[in-house]
Amino acid sequence: MIPLTRLGVGGGPLGNLYTPVSDEDAFAALEAAWDAGVRYFDTAPHYGLGLSERRLGEFLRGRPRNSFVVSTKVGRLLEPSSAGGDDLANGFAVPATSRRVWDFGADGVRRSLESSLERLGLDRVDVVYLHDPDDHWERAASSAVPALVSWREQGIVDAVGVGMNQWELPARFVRETGVDVVLLAGRYTLLDRSGAPLLDLCAERGVPVVAAGVFNSGLLVGGGTYDYRTAPPAPVARARRVAGVCERYGVALPSAAVRFPLRHPAVVSVLVGVRTAEEVRANAAALSADVPDGLWEALEEPA
Repeated sequence: MIPLTRLGVGGGPLGNLYTPVSDEDAFAALEAAWDAGVRYFDTAPHYGLGLSERRLGEFLRGRPRNSFVVSTKVGRLLEPSSAGGDDLANGFAVPATSRRVWDFGADGVRRSLESSLERLGLDRVDVVYLHDPDDHWERAASSAVPALVSWREQGIVDAVGVGMNQWELPARFVRETGVDVVLLAGRYTLLDRSGAPLLDLCAERGVPVVAAGVFNSGLLVGGGTYDYRTAPPAPVARARRVAGVCERYGVALPSAAVRFPLRHPAVVSVLVGVRTAEEVRANAAALSADVPDGLWEALEEPA
């Protein structure tokens, strides 16, 4: 498996997730990540209708190709649209110059990846994930995976993976398709450990896992959202309890949130979305902060 830095940059915010991010702030955030030793960058066509890929490609241009790792995704094919307006209904503050079409067929995957390579300015990517194939198991397993495997054999892709916000279907991909890597978002965090069976399966089979959504969309860094919606009472109560334990041990809550997934032997990297250089530096500091074993033991105690 290709080497992934323990901390990676999630490219959603670089595509103007929810609110605009200026080019200046986006490139400053990427520069700060590079300076902090981050060499793994994840993106997708979905993120800002290609904006995230274009920005990342511009940042990486001129850097030695073997000095960084890039992952992108397939499944949402971008097609031109003249509808006008913006893309806020899908979560991105960008003009709606394209529309997304679900397509896990071999031709759709090929077209999507070719377009991603063009936006990134690269001739290959290190990892390609099937992006949220929740309702597309048959097509993704029978068509998309074989197509990507053929690209892997040609050297255009180094690894084939699946990236989702649930754990059950990725486990099926691991068992039945032999994917190389799994990206799991939000299901193995301080607030939600439901993805543990998937991680255990991956550890048994030697399939590395990238953990994303470790802040559960903001609740673990002082926000009011959980899984991209207004946080309901139960996770808010859990977050308060976790915050109290962290305070007792003198550990910042974000530090515990970033470090927690890496305690599982299957997890090789944590992806964190960033908008500014300050956020990058805070995440790097969170990863390197000292967390005593007593904190983890205390978090296991009944509430």
